[in-house]
Amino acid sequence: MSATPAPDATGPGAGVLGQPGRLCLADGSCFAGVFHGATEASCGEVVFTTGMTGYEEVLTDPSYTGQIVCMTAPHIGNTGINAEDVESVSGRPQVAGLVVRELAPAPSSWRSTESLGAWLARHGVALLSGVDTRSLTRHLRDHGAQNGAIGTGPAEELVERARRAPRMEGLDLVARVSPREPYAFDESSGRWLPSVGAPALGRGGRPGERGHVVVIDLGIKRNILRCLCDAGFRVTAVPARSTAVDILAYDPDGVFVSNGPGDPAAVTYAIDTLRALLGKKPLFGICLGHQLLALAAGARTYKLKFGHRGVNQPVKDLATGRVEVTTQNHGFAVDLGSLPAGVRTTHLHLNDGTSEGLELRDARAFSVQYHPEAAAGPHDALYLFERFAALVEAARA
Repeated sequence: MSATPAPDATGPGAGVLGQPGRLCLADGSCFAGVFHGATEASCGEVVFTTGMTGYEEVLTDPSYTGQIVCMTAPHIGNTGINAEDVESVSGRPQVAGLVVRELAPAPSSWRSTESLGAWLARHGVALLSGVDTRSLTRHLRDHGAQNGAIGTGPAEELVERARRAPRMEGLDLVARVSPREPYAFDESSGRWLPSVGAPALGRGGRPGERGHVVVIDLGIKRNILRCLCDAGFRVTAVPARSTAVDILAYDPDGVFVSNGPGDPAAVTYAIDTLRALLGKKPLFGICLGHQLLALAAGARTYKLKFGHRGVNQPVKDLATGRVEVTTQNHGFAVDLGSLPAGVRTTHLHLNDGTSEGLELRDARAFSVQYHPEAAAGPHDALYLFERFAALVEAARA
């Protein structure tokens, strides 16, 4: 299976001269295109995201570590790259590769400081343009996300590289993206989202006014940290391997468990930490943090066929009946049939009925599978930061 490559994709948008290349999957399927950026073949799990906007946030989200991302939106790169929209704390792209239908020849946003192609080339990230991304997406939906390789070599060689690459099941990728040392964070989102900011989150207030939160950084996005500051918290982030003793030594008013990449069941050290923290401090987990909280409570997780990735994922709040349009990026899910007593389902995905929210009321803990910070994406779920703040304040009273 292949697509006809674009005739050429040079110039400012490409970053480097394009040459014929292809993406080959572990099942033997190949998709032709124009190769840019990297000097050798790149391997990773091939996934697709349905977001029409936010490619820079996707490329810098640490949850995409180890993955080659296919954008279903056909025209990518028109707003270029700027430092303010980078979501990784490191400031670097996190993906193993990018696949697009059409690469914009030049950015046209006043905020842009660099073209997408040049930025990826500078960081050594493989880019394949001119691909029939609709055909690739349909293939992944039918056959599931799987390993692939982008390069210019023979198809047989790329297929073999894809087959040799480690499978996502059982893979702990958190170690690649978690910080080595604790750090403080005090940046507000008001500069980027003046219409959202603290007032929309409720009482808000100055950082620290509503307590001190320790963030277990499993690969967090910067805008999540900003939202915690907007909610009035003083924020300290700690490495993924921090123990419960390490975290409690900060005497925090609450603990936040971030998003991150890989198989949650493989992050055993974080599961042990959360198990030891349950009931001791108010706890809020998102994405990987949601899955780890479930595992710490005694539930199981499993791999989805092709995952949920995009800014248009519908979720129902079972308590209110309200439907939220959410930003998501995950390939694993919590097994609802394995939830132990004391763990209540609060949100469900409307497309497939999978787990999107949990509550452990006796332990003062809750979690959601999606990204409530809206970077990029809708603002429907920002209220969750205020909910966490209320939980922390009740515990302090």
